[in-house]
Amino acid sequence: MDAVSEGFSQTVPRSGIAIGILPASKDDPSTAPVGYPNPWLDLAIRTHLPLSGTDGTDLRSRNHINILTADIVIAMAGAFGTSSEVSLALRYGRPVVAYLQDPNEIPQLSPLVPVLGRLDEVCAFVDDALSRAP
Repeated sequence: MDAVSEGFSQTVPRSGIAIGILPASKDDPSTAPVGYPNPWLDLAIRTHLPLSGTDGTDLRSRNHINILTADIVIAMAGAFGTSSEVSLALRYGRPVVAYLQDPNEIPQLSPLVPVLGRLDEVCAFVDDALSRAP
């Protein structure tokens, strides 16, 4: 997520702010792990939730907050944390699309998730999803 935050923060002009939902350290739920927050966030929301990666769908994962606060989920190449967020998007009925060249760039990507390789296709997906939002 560092690259996404950095890219967004350096976009001029931009609309909105870069928000990060931070995990908690496994040793101390009052602090974030080393490396959090990244320097490009405008707003860091700290949580007590330590789990991620292969445990990203567990109720003690911040991924639930990431997905439940999103209107649309755009997944990019990643590992098991990304895979768990995609699974949660499907579980919670959030529109989700993968911006990839190859579905294998996200482990265990559900065949229910459209894989689009061009930015204009992703933009069209977003526009369509927003037009159908309640």
